[in-house]
Amino acid sequence: MKAALQNHHARMRRVLDHIDRHLDSDLDLETLSRVAALSKFHFHRQFTATFGLSVHRYVQLARMKRASHRLAFRDAQSVTEIAMDAGYDAPDAFARAFRQRFGQSPSAFRTSPDWEPWLAAFGPLDNARSKLVQKSFTADDVTIRDVPPTRVAIMEHRGDPATLGATIQRFIAWRKAAGLHPRTSPTFNVWRSERRPASPADYSIDLCVGTDRPIDAKGEPIKTGEIPGGRCAVLRVIGNTDNLEPAALYLYRDWLPASGEEARDFPIYCQRLSFFPEVPEHEAVADLFLPLT
Repeated sequence: MKAALQNHHARMRRVLDHIDRHLDSDLDLETLSRVAALSKFHFHRQFTATFGLSVHRYVQLARMKRASHRLAFRDAQSVTEIAMDAGYDAPDAFARAFRQRFGQSPSAFRTSPDWEPWLAAFGPLDNARSKLVQKSFTADDVTIRDVPPTRVAIMEHRGDPATLGATIQRFIAWRKAAGLHPRTSPTFNVWRSERRPASPADYSIDLCVGTDRPIDAKGEPIKTGEIPGGRCAVLRVIGNTDNLEPAALYLYRDWLPASGEEARDFPIYCQRLSFFPEVPEHEAVADLFLPLT
């Protein structure tokens, strides 16, 4: 029974990876059932039973998530191009579907996103992915590195995590205007609070970009700071980097007590090495750093 369950999970993970890599391609039931090596009849029923979403609904949400990310965080593509990449034959059909799901037109969302309906709309997709995509970690996944100090420019987010998307949007726009591209200037997040504090108002995270250049804030609340150097336990997470809480809990709750190490007085932080939607979601990479004494 255990081997059969593992085989089933492997088939379904293979399908999710295929969807991530081929969002621009034909992802009909016949194509995906071949990836799973199952008949269309059995594949459709097993997919829905496993993820709580039909294949068609899952693909729709995955395409719409990429489209919304591109609208909010990437301005190189037009709304028409984004609509076509999302599988719509015409921009007006995309606009109707987008407004129905998020309560805003694509153009309005690009200018001023309303993040609460956005988060609610993708709850079913995130729940589906978490059923199989979450990774378990072992001590072999953790390395200890001597990390040099890094000068950073910081945009602080303080308050409800539901509004974090707006801060990220401003941060991306500022660093783009400042010429601090992710390929040449590393991206860090420093968590100053738990992911879900008792009061949403207590949520606290620093969005950082590594740079030694003088900072032109351009009217934004940007300040300079430093991520201190020193020994760190480092855990690499590949895929599902939107939620690094399981990896952080592993480092604090499991790895640290068993290692004999002691945590330093600096928060856990991550460096984001590759980003969705530049890469398929399952290929996004982040290194999580737990500072040690």
